[in-house]
Amino acid sequence: MRAMPISLDAPVLLRVVDDLAERGWSQQNLFLPQGLTLELAAECRKRSRAGELAPAAVGRGVSQEVREGIRGDRIQWIEPGESAPCDAYLHIMDSLREVLNRSLFMGLEEFECHFALYPPGAFYRRHVDRFRDDDSRMVSVVLYLNTGWVPGDGGELRLYLKGDVAHDVAPIGGSLVVFLSGDMPHEVLPAERDRLSLTGWFRRRPNEPF
Repeated sequence: MRAMPISLDAPVLLRVVDDLAERGWSQQNLFLPQGLTLELAAECRKRSRAGELAPAAVGRGVSQEVREGIRGDRIQWIEPGESAPCDAYLHIMDSLREVLNRSLFMGLEEFECHFALYPPGAFYRRHVDRFRDDDSRMVSVVLYLNTGWVPGDGGELRLYLKGDVAHDVAPIGGSLVVFLSGDMPHEVLPAERDRLSLTGWFRRRPNEPF
């Protein structure tokens, strides 16, 4: 699959921009075509079978450690040129980056992304995506890759909105959730079966200390 062209004026991208400007988060239930979603899911499972997904750590730098009592997913970062489906997705994300910069002047310079597989029972406790000593992560993006997901399967992303009101997002394949990294506490609830996603962040140049 070649990288999919997408217009910077595509309605779905503009909806994301409007939502972020108005409330700080966006949920698009039909973001990706089914074919690309299935190819990305197959790529994630292939890497998992090959043992390429590793237990995710918490913290950063020398303080990183695997703590299954906080998060239990297995991940692998993706890079351009590794697979056609991943390149197609990265191309779409670059279009979203351009639209966010054009409309909201966010100064986003790059996008980092990894596959995440939560086995049955795994979870991620409540947290925010920005590190205390690094403000470069600006916008979080989660794309779900699960087919045939039903309410009893669990695995919801729970966003804590203004007033600490909880909003649950089912991890249905092809749907996208975008939110401001430093402003949105969230957690991943346990699922009854494997839960697949692509999780990423748009980053800006970090502020230099005085």
